[in-house]
Amino acid sequence: MKSIHEQRGVTLIELVVVIMVVGILAAVAIPSYRNYVIRSQRADAKDALLALATAQEKHYLQCNNYAADIAAAPDCAAGELQGAATSENGWYDLDIPTPVNTIGFTVTATAAAGGNQAQDTECEVFQVTSLGLRTALDSGGTDNTAECWR
Repeated sequence: MKSIHEQRGVTLIELVVVIMVVGILAAVAIPSYRNYVIRSQRADAKDALLALATAQEKHYLQCNNYAADIAAAPDCAAGELQGAATSENGWYDLDIPTPVNTIGFTVTATAAAGGNQAQDTECEVFQVTSLGLRTALDSGGTDNTAECWR
């Protein structure tokens, strides 16, 4: 014979405890995952900069000078370089800051405003020079190369 007070199902207190545990896990996991995604998307800037630096060297071999602008087709007279003005995934805007000369160049990738990487305050700007020097700046303009290029 079964007891009248035999429990069937889940009590409200047990349900609230489970919801609290899931909430705590989500509060810890979601920001951690977001930081991981931001760090992994920095590879988009690195890949784009290294490709742009390679294109600059190719332009130098063909035109005997470095390009001052990113354009649709290489043009020695105009100093333009074949390439896109954004990284492959569009998370970074690419630029060749002036002045550019026959001695060297700097290429820059800046987190696109309103994009996924705009929240990455630790590594907002990446740069590569013709000497292979890699630098990175945070949103305040402070050097953060060791963290960003690792």
